[in-house]
Amino acid sequence: MFGKILVANRGEIAVRIIRTAREMGIETVAVYSDADRAALHVELADEAYSLGPAAPSQSYLNSEKIIDCARRSGAEAIHPGYGFLAENGGFARSVVAAGLEWIGPHPGAIDAMGDKLRARQLMHDAGVPIVPGARDAVPDARAARAAAKTYGLPLALKAAGGGGGKGLKVAHSIEEVESAFETARREAEAYFNSGTIYAERYLDNPKHVELQVLADRHGNAVHVGERDCSLQRRHQKLWEETPAHIPKNVREAMRAAGVRAARAIEYDSVGTIECLVSGDAFYFLEMNTRIQVEHTVSEMISGLDLIREQIRVAAGEPLGYTQAEIRFRGFAIEARVNAEDPMQNFRPAAGTIGAYREPGGLGVRIDSAAYPGWTIPEQYDSLIAKLVVWAPTRAQAIARLLRALDEYAIEGVPTTLPLLRALCDYAPVAEATYGTATLEAFAHTWRLAVQNGVARGAQARRVTAATAPARPRRLAPRLGAMRTRGTSASGNDVTSPMHGLVVEIGVAVGDTVAEGQVVAVIEAMKMMNEIRAQRAGTVTAVHVGAGTGVESGTPLLTLS
Repeated sequence: MFGKILVANRGEIAVRIIRTAREMGIETVAVYSDADRAALHVELADEAYSLGPAAPSQSYLNSEKIIDCARRSGAEAIHPGYGFLAENGGFARSVVAAGLEWIGPHPGAIDAMGDKLRARQLMHDAGVPIVPGARDAVPDARAARAAAKTYGLPLALKAAGGGGGKGLKVAHSIEEVESAFETARREAEAYFNSGTIYAERYLDNPKHVELQVLADRHGNAVHVGERDCSLQRRHQKLWEETPAHIPKNVREAMRAAGVRAARAIEYDSVGTIECLVSGDAFYFLEMNTRIQVEHTVSEMISGLDLIREQIRVAAGEPLGYTQAEIRFRGFAIEARVNAEDPMQNFRPAAGTIGAYREPGGLGVRIDSAAYPGWTIPEQYDSLIAKLVVWAPTRAQAIARLLRALDEYAIEGVPTTLPLLRALCDYAPVAEATYGTATLEAFAHTWRLAVQNGVARGAQARRVTAATAPARPRRLAPRLGAMRTRGTSASGNDVTSPMHGLVVEIGVAVGDTVAEGQVVAVIEAMKMMNEIRAQRAGTVTAVHVGAGTGVESGTPLLTLS
């Protein structure tokens, strides 16, 4: 077993890895950017090394600096967590070339699954169903239109090197195909340095269900159950639960296919097979070759520490148990508490946390790196904490989650807490009949209810409580100003409502735009934010271009 490992990540996942390593008697090395100098993972690690400036490209994505820190510290292995370099086959090879162990799957598996087109072909060859669509790249808009005629509408145009909703656009009509293709291609180039796009049929409101797999270097592979991750905004998850409410035959087939897929690529770590479930059918979507954010719920029902298993496998140990020995108990739900304003379409909101109080009690788990006075850096994602609950039944789990959400108090930044409370009372959630389109539609209705002061039943009680004065002995989360996200009230200028990076300017001088039309896309805290015109008019000036960094209030374009 390793004596010391370096954790090449930050935030709650770095804290999570450090805690398990300490239980295993392994010393830990943290790395941090200038923005994270006072971060909790830095304090908890046995030693810590600076990576320099806050920009990810100069810190957490700088593989040479990270490997140098590992060498200087005497670490024997590197754990990448998730995000940043976790699914970078080149970095994994560099770690191995430096004489260190990579706590993750072999680089060949990362490369195979990182290319979505290649992954689709490999899964097809392994007998795993794939979403109907092309197995070759779509080179241009003409080919995209042909794909729409072949596979039908709506059509998803997706970055071959992408994930997390980036480089993904959906065309609902043949007239939208060209625009969707060009936008997906530009996003793919901006995020993944590759404009390769493929097409597949877009399934309306399916369930997004993923299977947790675990394999070692001795040919053993098992699954650790499936998770329903369908409650998403902008293709990014907000609520995950296990076991998924799907037909028994689908569950059994998916579990068998997931283990078969892992063996087909000689997988040797923890990983996730993501699928779409529609009725009695399921389709392979992609494979995440890393620990997943929502691994927590799989741990809660199985009793396995997946980080521990990941480290053991990297150290060459066999799993030491069979599929039959993994027993699943009860129900678990994870709710992501993010620094986002749900009243402004989940606009990211970096800032400093004031008062902070976590819930507790039987069956409640918090994975977080937050504390009172912590400043959430604007350069990284908006996750504050993962609130995880377990209970013997799903109804009890939802009741426990609602109780924990009521106890959770965060001041200083808007959060997703109020919306999560309302979801607990929403019938499709209570009945587990929701799909991937459910959350955004619900959030729209919820915002209108808050703005209009409508009160209907238990859901409305949660809605109005979100903006009402605090109840005795409880700090109420703030929502922030209530206005349509991404528009501007500053006259002729359409301005950026946030600090971020301009990914796309969708109009040019002379173009006529309608009120509410998307005119730009800005990335902030790892989320794509559509910026809409506050009124109709003609574009008389464009002040920024793709790749430009902007501050809140920066004019993007001017209308006449």
